[in-house]
Amino acid sequence: MNQDAVASNRLAILSRHLCAEQQGSVWAGVPQAPPDGILGITEAFKADGDSRKLNLGVGAYRTEEGQPLVLSAVRQAEQRLVADGSRNKEYQPMGGDATFCQLSRRLAFGAECPASAAGRIATVQTLSGTGALRVGAEFLKKHYAVKVVYLPDPTWANHGNIFGNAAGLELRKYRYFDSQTRGLDYQGLLSDLGAAPEGAVVVLHACAHNPTGVDPTPEQWQGILRVVQQRRLLPFFDSAYQGFASGDLDKDAAALRMFTSAGLELLLAQSYAKNMGLYGERVGAISVVSHCADAAKRVHSQLCAVVRPMYSSPPIHGAAIVVKVLSDPQLFGLWRQELAGMSRRIQAMRTALKQALIEVRCPGNWDHITAQIGMFSYTGLTKAQCQNMTNKWHVYMTMDGRISMAGLSGARARYMAEAIKDSVLSC
Repeated sequence: MNQDAVASNRLAILSRHLCAEQQGSVWAGVPQAPPDGILGITEAFKADGDSRKLNLGVGAYRTEEGQPLVLSAVRQAEQRLVADGSRNKEYQPMGGDATFCQLSRRLAFGAECPASAAGRIATVQTLSGTGALRVGAEFLKKHYAVKVVYLPDPTWANHGNIFGNAAGLELRKYRYFDSQTRGLDYQGLLSDLGAAPEGAVVVLHACAHNPTGVDPTPEQWQGILRVVQQRRLLPFFDSAYQGFASGDLDKDAAALRMFTSAGLELLLAQSYAKNMGLYGERVGAISVVSHCADAAKRVHSQLCAVVRPMYSSPPIHGAAIVVKVLSDPQLFGLWRQELAGMSRRIQAMRTALKQALIEVRCPGNWDHITAQIGMFSYTGLTKAQCQNMTNKWHVYMTMDGRISMAGLSGARARYMAEAIKDSVLSC
Protein backbone atom coordinates (compact mmCIF):
# COMPACT_ATOMS: atom_id res chain seq x y z
CA MET A 1 0.00 0.00 0.00
CA ASN A 2 1.53 3.40 -1.02
CA GLN A 3 1.81 6.39 1.31
CA ASP A 4 -1.20 8.18 -0.21
CA ALA A 5 -3.39 5.13 0.32
CA VAL A 6 -2.18 4.76 3.91
CA ALA A 7 -2.92 8.41 4.63
CA SER A 8 -6.36 8.13 3.05
CA ASN A 9 -7.14 5.03 5.12
CA ARG A 10 -6.10 6.79 8.32
CA LEU A 11 -8.33 9.76 7.50
CA ALA A 12 -11.28 7.44 6.85
CA ILE A 13 -10.77 5.70 10.21
CA LEU A 14 -10.44 9.06 12.00
CA SER A 15 -13.61 10.31 10.30
CA ARG A 16 -15.56 7.23 11.46
CA HIS A 17 -14.33 7.74 15.02
CA LEU A 18 -15.32 11.39 14.94
CA CYS A 19 -18.78 10.56 13.60
CA ALA A 20 -19.24 7.92 16.31
CA GLU A 21 -18.22 10.42 18.98
CA GLN A 22 -20.53 13.06 17.53
CA GLN A 23 -23.56 10.82 17.93
CA GLY A 24 -23.08 11.07 21.67
CA SER A 25 -22.20 14.77 21.63
CA VAL A 26 -24.44 17.42 23.10
CA TRP A 27 -23.77 19.30 19.84
CA ALA A 28 -24.93 16.45 17.61
CA GLY A 29 -28.15 18.26 16.75
CA VAL A 30 -26.48 21.56 15.81
CA PRO A 31 -27.17 22.21 12.11
CA GLN A 32 -24.57 23.51 9.71
CA ALA A 33 -24.98 27.28 9.33
CA PRO A 34 -25.51 28.47 5.76
CA PRO A 35 -22.43 30.07 4.23
CA ASP A 36 -22.25 33.84 4.22
CA GLY A 37 -23.06 35.13 0.75
CA ILE A 38 -20.19 37.62 0.47
CA LEU A 39 -17.52 35.60 2.25
CA GLY A 40 -18.48 32.54 0.22
CA ILE A 41 -17.83 34.48 -2.98
CA THR A 42 -14.35 35.42 -1.79
CA GLU A 43 -13.52 31.81 -0.92
CA ALA A 44 -14.72 30.60 -4.33
CA PHE A 45 -12.64 33.30 -6.00
CA LYS A 46 -9.51 32.23 -4.13
CA ALA A 47 -10.04 28.61 -5.18
CA ASP A 48 -10.42 29.53 -8.86
CA GLY A 49 -7.20 28.98 -10.78
CA ASP A 50 -8.23 30.88 -13.90
CA SER A 51 -5.95 33.85 -14.60
CA ARG A 52 -8.87 35.95 -15.91
CA LYS A 53 -10.84 35.84 -12.66
CA LEU A 54 -12.31 39.00 -11.14
CA ASN A 55 -13.60 39.45 -7.60
CA LEU A 56 -16.33 42.09 -7.67
CA GLY A 57 -18.14 40.79 -4.61
CA VAL A 58 -15.94 42.04 -1.77
CA GLY A 59 -16.87 45.41 -0.31
CA ALA A 60 -13.33 46.71 0.06
CA TYR A 61 -11.31 49.20 -1.95
CA ARG A 62 -8.72 47.85 -4.35
CA THR A 63 -5.97 49.57 -6.33
CA GLU A 64 -5.73 49.50 -10.13
CA GLU A 65 -3.60 46.36 -9.63
CA GLY A 66 -6.32 44.73 -7.55
CA GLN A 67 -4.44 45.02 -4.27
CA PRO A 68 -5.65 46.23 -0.83
CA LEU A 69 -4.63 49.80 -0.01
CA VAL A 70 -3.35 51.17 3.27
CA LEU A 71 -3.70 54.95 3.19
CA SER A 72 -0.55 57.03 3.68
CA ALA A 73 -2.33 59.07 6.36
CA VAL A 74 -3.04 55.85 8.24
CA ARG A 75 0.56 54.60 7.85
CA GLN A 76 1.93 57.85 9.21
CA ALA A 77 -0.52 57.88 12.11
CA GLU A 78 0.47 54.33 13.04
CA GLN A 79 4.16 55.18 12.93
CA ARG A 80 3.60 58.05 15.35
CA LEU A 81 1.62 55.81 17.68
CA VAL A 82 4.34 53.14 17.70
CA ALA A 83 7.00 55.76 18.39
CA ASP A 84 5.06 57.11 21.38
CA GLY A 85 6.58 55.29 24.37
CA SER A 86 3.96 56.67 26.74
CA ARG A 87 1.16 54.60 25.24
CA ASN A 88 -0.10 51.50 27.06
CA LYS A 89 -2.56 48.66 26.52
CA GLU A 90 -4.97 49.30 29.38
CA TYR A 91 -8.71 48.76 29.02
CA GLN A 92 -10.72 51.61 27.57
CA PRO A 93 -13.97 52.74 29.22
CA MET A 94 -17.13 50.98 28.03
CA GLY A 95 -17.90 53.98 25.84
CA GLY A 96 -14.43 54.00 24.32
CA ASP A 97 -12.01 56.86 23.73
CA ALA A 98 -13.73 60.15 24.60
CA THR A 99 -11.59 62.13 22.13
CA PHE A 100 -12.42 59.64 19.38
CA CYS A 101 -16.13 60.05 20.14
CA GLN A 102 -15.91 63.85 20.10
CA LEU A 103 -14.00 63.91 16.80
CA SER A 104 -16.39 61.37 15.25
CA ARG A 105 -19.35 63.57 16.19
CA ARG A 106 -17.66 66.59 14.63
CA LEU A 107 -16.88 64.70 11.44
CA ALA A 108 -20.43 63.42 11.02
CA PHE A 109 -22.55 66.30 12.28
CA GLY A 110 -20.22 69.19 11.43
CA ALA A 111 -18.09 71.52 13.53
CA GLU A 112 -20.96 74.01 13.97
CA CYS A 113 -23.69 71.53 14.93
CA PRO A 114 -25.92 73.15 17.62
CA ALA A 115 -27.02 69.76 18.98
CA SER A 116 -23.41 68.77 19.56
CA ALA A 117 -22.49 72.12 21.12
CA ALA A 118 -25.45 71.80 23.49
CA GLY A 119 -24.36 68.33 24.63
CA ARG A 120 -27.44 66.69 23.10
CA ILE A 121 -25.58 63.92 21.24
CA ALA A 122 -24.47 60.78 23.09
CA THR A 123 -21.66 58.88 21.33
CA VAL A 124 -19.86 55.64 22.18
CA GLN A 125 -17.11 53.82 20.30
CA THR A 126 -18.15 50.51 18.72
CA LEU A 127 -16.83 47.59 16.72
CA SER A 128 -17.10 49.32 13.34
CA GLY A 129 -20.43 50.09 11.69
CA THR A 130 -21.84 46.61 12.30
CA GLY A 131 -21.19 46.99 16.02
CA ALA A 132 -22.75 50.45 15.99
CA LEU A 133 -25.91 49.09 14.39
CA ARG A 134 -26.02 46.17 16.82
CA VAL A 135 -25.59 48.37 19.91
CA GLY A 136 -28.20 50.78 18.55
CA ALA A 137 -30.66 47.97 17.82
CA GLU A 138 -30.29 46.56 21.32
CA PHE A 139 -30.71 50.02 22.83
CA LEU A 140 -33.95 50.47 20.85
CA LYS A 141 -35.18 47.05 21.96
CA LYS A 142 -34.72 47.99 25.62
CA HIS A 143 -35.66 51.67 25.65
CA TYR A 144 -37.84 52.58 22.67
CA ALA A 145 -41.56 51.97 22.70
CA VAL A 146 -42.15 51.18 19.01
CA LYS A 147 -40.56 47.86 18.03
CA VAL A 148 -41.06 48.24 14.26
CA VAL A 149 -38.09 48.90 11.95
CA TYR A 150 -38.47 49.86 8.29
CA LEU A 151 -35.61 48.79 5.99
CA PRO A 152 -35.18 49.90 2.37
CA ASP A 153 -35.84 47.24 -0.25
CA PRO A 154 -33.18 46.19 -1.00
CA THR A 155 -30.66 46.95 1.72
CA TRP A 156 -27.41 45.60 3.14
CA ALA A 157 -28.11 41.95 4.01
CA ASN A 158 -26.81 42.27 7.56
CA HIS A 159 -29.44 44.86 8.48
CA GLY A 160 -32.04 42.13 8.71
CA ASN A 161 -29.79 39.97 10.86
CA ILE A 162 -29.03 42.82 13.24
CA PHE A 163 -32.46 44.35 13.74
CA GLY A 164 -34.52 41.20 13.28
CA ASN A 165 -32.66 38.01 14.19
CA ALA A 166 -30.41 39.52 16.87
CA ALA A 167 -32.52 42.28 18.42
CA GLY A 168 -35.90 40.68 17.75
CA LEU A 169 -37.51 43.82 16.35
CA GLU A 170 -40.31 43.59 13.79
CA LEU A 171 -38.99 44.20 10.27
CA ARG A 172 -40.93 45.85 7.48
CA LYS A 173 -39.77 47.04 4.06
CA TYR A 174 -40.21 50.29 2.23
CA ARG A 175 -39.82 50.56 -1.52
CA TYR A 176 -36.49 51.97 -2.63
CA PHE A 177 -35.13 50.59 -5.92
CA ASP A 178 -37.06 50.79 -9.18
CA SER A 179 -35.96 47.82 -11.29
CA GLN A 180 -37.35 49.44 -14.45
CA THR A 181 -35.49 52.73 -14.23
CA ARG A 182 -32.70 51.27 -12.08
CA GLY A 183 -33.07 54.37 -9.95
CA LEU A 184 -34.94 55.45 -6.84
CA ASP A 185 -38.60 54.50 -6.41
CA TYR A 186 -39.24 57.85 -4.76
CA GLN A 187 -43.04 57.79 -4.81
CA GLY A 188 -43.12 54.22 -3.53
CA LEU A 189 -40.74 55.21 -0.73
CA LEU A 190 -42.92 58.15 0.32
CA SER A 191 -46.06 56.05 0.15
CA ASP A 192 -44.66 53.26 2.32
CA LEU A 193 -43.18 55.57 4.95
CA GLY A 194 -46.36 57.67 4.90
CA ALA A 195 -48.30 54.54 5.88
CA ALA A 196 -45.87 53.51 8.62
CA PRO A 197 -47.12 53.46 12.20
CA GLU A 198 -46.32 56.61 14.11
CA GLY A 199 -42.93 56.41 15.81
CA ALA A 200 -41.57 53.51 13.74
CA VAL A 201 -37.82 53.36 13.19
CA VAL A 202 -36.66 53.96 9.62
CA VAL A 203 -33.16 52.93 8.53
CA LEU A 204 -31.66 55.39 6.04
CA HIS A 205 -28.35 55.06 4.19
CA ALA A 206 -26.58 58.40 4.70
CA CYS A 207 -24.92 58.14 1.26
CA ALA A 208 -23.84 55.53 -1.32
CA HIS A 209 -26.78 53.20 -0.72
CA ASN A 210 -25.69 49.57 -0.42
CA PRO A 211 -26.32 47.57 -2.60
CA THR A 212 -27.82 49.81 -5.27
CA GLY A 213 -25.57 52.88 -5.35
CA VAL A 214 -28.76 54.94 -5.79
CA ASP A 215 -29.07 58.00 -3.54
CA PRO A 216 -31.93 60.52 -3.22
CA THR A 217 -31.31 64.00 -4.58
CA PRO A 218 -31.18 66.89 -2.05
CA GLU A 219 -34.77 67.74 -3.02
CA GLN A 220 -35.87 64.14 -2.50
CA TRP A 221 -34.17 64.09 0.91
CA GLN A 222 -36.33 67.11 1.81
CA GLY A 223 -39.42 65.12 0.84
CA ILE A 224 -38.27 62.15 2.93
CA LEU A 225 -37.66 64.50 5.85
CA ARG A 226 -41.22 65.83 5.57
CA VAL A 227 -42.83 62.39 5.72
CA VAL A 228 -40.57 61.40 8.63
CA GLN A 229 -41.70 64.52 10.49
CA GLN A 230 -45.37 63.95 9.64
CA ARG A 231 -45.34 60.34 10.87
CA ARG A 232 -42.96 61.15 13.75
CA LEU A 233 -40.65 58.37 12.58
CA LEU A 234 -37.29 57.79 14.26
CA PRO A 235 -34.46 57.93 11.70
CA PHE A 236 -31.52 55.56 12.10
CA PHE A 237 -28.78 56.62 9.69
CA ASP A 238 -26.18 54.11 8.55
CA SER A 239 -23.09 56.05 7.44
CA ALA A 240 -20.45 53.69 6.08
CA TYR A 241 -19.07 55.84 3.24
CA GLN A 242 -18.66 59.45 4.38
CA GLY A 243 -16.10 61.07 2.07
CA PHE A 244 -15.63 57.82 0.19
CA ALA A 245 -18.77 58.18 -1.93
CA SER A 246 -18.35 61.62 -3.52
CA GLY A 247 -14.87 62.47 -2.27
CA ASP A 248 -16.36 65.27 -0.15
CA LEU A 249 -16.87 64.68 3.59
CA ASP A 250 -19.48 67.43 3.93
CA LYS A 251 -21.48 66.47 0.85
CA ASP A 252 -21.75 62.86 2.01
CA ALA A 253 -23.03 64.01 5.42
CA ALA A 254 -25.61 66.46 4.02
CA ALA A 255 -28.68 64.28 4.59
CA LEU A 256 -27.75 63.49 8.19
CA ARG A 257 -27.10 67.15 8.91
CA MET A 258 -30.38 68.15 7.23
CA PHE A 259 -32.37 65.88 9.56
CA THR A 260 -30.40 67.00 12.63
CA SER A 261 -30.87 70.69 11.77
CA ALA A 262 -34.60 70.05 11.52
CA GLY A 263 -34.57 69.24 15.24
CA LEU A 264 -35.21 65.50 14.97
CA GLU A 265 -34.06 62.95 17.48
CA LEU A 266 -32.20 60.22 15.61
CA LEU A 267 -29.49 57.56 15.67
CA LEU A 268 -26.30 57.31 13.62
CA ALA A 269 -24.11 54.27 12.99
CA GLN A 270 -20.69 55.42 11.79
CA SER A 271 -17.85 53.36 10.30
CA TYR A 272 -14.22 54.03 9.41
CA ALA A 273 -13.79 50.75 7.52
CA LYS A 274 -14.21 52.22 4.03
CA ASN A 275 -13.17 55.84 4.32
CA MET A 276 -9.95 55.16 6.26
CA GLY A 277 -9.43 51.61 5.01
CA LEU A 278 -9.57 50.34 8.61
CA TYR A 279 -11.54 47.21 7.68
CA GLY A 280 -9.82 44.83 10.08
CA GLU A 281 -9.39 47.34 12.91
CA ARG A 282 -13.18 47.45 13.50
CA VAL A 283 -13.55 51.16 14.28
CA GLY A 284 -16.95 52.81 14.51
CA ALA A 285 -19.33 54.80 16.67
CA ILE A 286 -23.01 54.97 17.58
CA SER A 287 -24.48 58.42 18.21
CA VAL A 288 -27.95 59.22 19.53
CA VAL A 289 -29.34 62.75 19.19
CA SER A 290 -31.71 63.82 21.97
CA HIS A 291 -33.81 66.93 22.62
CA CYS A 292 -31.89 67.82 25.79
CA ALA A 293 -28.47 67.29 27.35
CA ASP A 294 -29.88 65.53 30.39
CA ALA A 295 -31.52 62.87 28.21
CA ALA A 296 -28.28 62.50 26.24
CA LYS A 297 -26.38 61.72 29.45
CA ARG A 298 -28.84 59.01 30.38
CA VAL A 299 -28.79 57.60 26.85
CA HIS A 300 -24.99 57.47 27.00
CA SER A 301 -25.15 55.49 30.22
CA GLN A 302 -27.55 52.98 28.67
CA LEU A 303 -25.44 52.62 25.50
CA CYS A 304 -22.53 51.72 27.77
CA ALA A 305 -24.78 49.27 29.61
CA VAL A 306 -25.49 47.57 26.26
CA VAL A 307 -21.77 47.39 25.47
CA ARG A 308 -20.80 45.83 28.80
CA PRO A 309 -22.28 42.31 28.29
CA MET A 310 -21.43 42.30 24.56
CA TYR A 311 -17.70 43.04 24.52
CA SER A 312 -17.06 45.07 27.68
CA SER A 313 -14.96 47.78 26.01
CA PRO A 314 -13.76 48.54 22.48
CA PRO A 315 -10.17 48.08 21.21
CA ILE A 316 -7.58 50.85 21.39
CA HIS A 317 -5.45 50.82 18.26
CA GLY A 318 -7.88 51.63 15.45
CA ALA A 319 -9.52 54.44 17.41
CA ALA A 320 -6.09 55.91 18.17
CA ILE A 321 -5.36 55.99 14.41
CA VAL A 322 -8.60 57.87 13.78
CA VAL A 323 -7.81 60.37 16.53
CA LYS A 324 -4.38 61.04 15.03
CA VAL A 325 -5.75 61.55 11.53
CA LEU A 326 -8.70 63.73 12.55
CA SER A 327 -6.78 65.88 15.05
CA ASP A 328 -3.60 66.54 13.05
CA PRO A 329 -4.05 69.16 10.25
CA GLN A 330 -1.34 67.60 8.06
CA LEU A 331 -2.71 64.06 8.35
CA PHE A 332 -6.29 65.26 7.97
CA GLY A 333 -5.42 67.12 4.77
CA LEU A 334 -3.58 64.10 3.41
CA TRP A 335 -6.53 61.84 4.26
CA ARG A 336 -8.96 64.12 2.44
CA GLN A 337 -6.74 64.03 -0.66
CA GLU A 338 -6.59 60.23 -0.54
CA LEU A 339 -10.35 60.00 -0.06
CA ALA A 340 -10.89 62.16 -3.13
CA GLY A 341 -8.44 59.97 -5.06
CA MET A 342 -10.27 56.75 -4.16
CA SER A 343 -13.60 58.31 -5.10
CA ARG A 344 -12.22 59.51 -8.45
CA ARG A 345 -10.87 56.06 -9.30
CA ILE A 346 -14.25 54.43 -8.62
CA GLN A 347 -16.01 57.07 -10.71
CA ALA A 348 -13.45 56.45 -13.49
CA MET A 349 -14.23 52.72 -13.39
CA ARG A 350 -17.93 53.49 -13.81
CA THR A 351 -17.15 55.59 -16.88
CA ALA A 352 -14.77 52.97 -18.28
CA LEU A 353 -17.29 50.13 -17.85
CA LYS A 354 -20.15 52.10 -19.40
CA GLN A 355 -17.95 53.08 -22.35
CA ALA A 356 -16.81 49.49 -22.83
CA LEU A 357 -20.42 48.28 -22.79
CA ILE A 358 -21.22 50.77 -25.53
CA GLU A 359 -18.15 49.74 -27.55
CA VAL A 360 -19.00 46.02 -27.45
CA ARG A 361 -22.63 46.89 -28.30
CA CYS A 362 -24.11 45.26 -25.25
CA PRO A 363 -27.93 45.34 -25.45
CA GLY A 364 -29.71 47.68 -23.09
CA ASN A 365 -29.25 51.10 -21.55
CA TRP A 366 -26.33 51.35 -19.14
CA ASP A 367 -26.65 54.97 -18.01
CA HIS A 368 -27.34 53.77 -14.47
CA ILE A 369 -23.71 52.63 -14.14
CA THR A 370 -22.54 56.24 -14.06
CA ALA A 371 -25.68 57.65 -12.41
CA GLN A 372 -25.16 55.52 -9.31
CA ILE A 373 -22.57 56.46 -6.69
CA GLY A 374 -20.19 54.83 -4.24
CA MET A 375 -18.50 51.48 -4.15
CA PHE A 376 -21.34 49.36 -5.51
CA SER A 377 -23.37 49.27 -8.70
CA TYR A 378 -26.66 47.45 -9.09
CA THR A 379 -26.18 46.26 -12.66
CA GLY A 380 -29.68 44.90 -13.24
CA LEU A 381 -28.36 41.47 -14.22
CA THR A 382 -30.60 38.53 -13.35
CA LYS A 383 -29.54 35.59 -11.20
CA ALA A 384 -29.07 33.39 -14.29
CA GLN A 385 -26.95 36.07 -15.91
CA CYS A 386 -24.85 36.44 -12.74
CA GLN A 387 -24.32 32.68 -12.66
CA ASN A 388 -23.10 32.81 -16.26
CA MET A 389 -20.74 35.63 -15.32
CA THR A 390 -19.17 33.41 -12.67
CA ASN A 391 -19.32 29.98 -14.30
CA LYS A 392 -18.17 31.00 -17.77
CA TRP A 393 -16.27 34.24 -17.30
CA HIS A 394 -14.90 33.77 -13.75
CA VAL A 395 -16.40 37.07 -12.59
CA TYR A 396 -17.40 36.70 -8.94
CA MET A 397 -20.33 38.83 -7.77
CA THR A 398 -23.48 38.56 -5.69
CA MET A 399 -26.42 36.89 -7.37
CA ASP A 400 -28.57 40.03 -7.11
CA GLY A 401 -26.37 41.70 -9.73
CA ARG A 402 -24.37 43.91 -7.38
CA ILE A 403 -20.74 44.54 -8.27
CA SER A 404 -17.98 46.39 -6.44
CA MET A 405 -16.63 49.04 -8.77
CA ALA A 406 -13.46 49.19 -6.68
CA GLY A 407 -12.62 45.64 -7.77
CA LEU A 408 -12.54 46.64 -11.43
CA SER A 409 -9.56 48.14 -13.27
CA GLY A 410 -9.24 50.06 -16.50
CA ALA A 411 -7.38 47.13 -18.02
CA ARG A 412 -10.25 44.72 -17.24
CA ALA A 413 -13.21 46.94 -18.18
CA ARG A 414 -13.42 45.53 -21.72
CA TYR A 415 -13.33 41.94 -20.43
CA MET A 416 -16.11 42.77 -17.96
CA ALA A 417 -18.19 44.33 -20.74
CA GLU A 418 -17.77 41.24 -22.95
CA ALA A 419 -18.86 39.05 -20.04
CA ILE A 420 -21.96 41.15 -19.45
CA LYS A 421 -22.84 41.16 -23.15
CA ASP A 422 -22.54 37.36 -23.36
CA SER A 423 -24.63 36.93 -20.23
CA VAL A 424 -27.35 39.30 -21.43
CA LEU A 425 -27.55 37.58 -24.82
CA SER A 426 -27.37 33.97 -23.62
CA CYS A 427 -29.46 34.02 -20.43
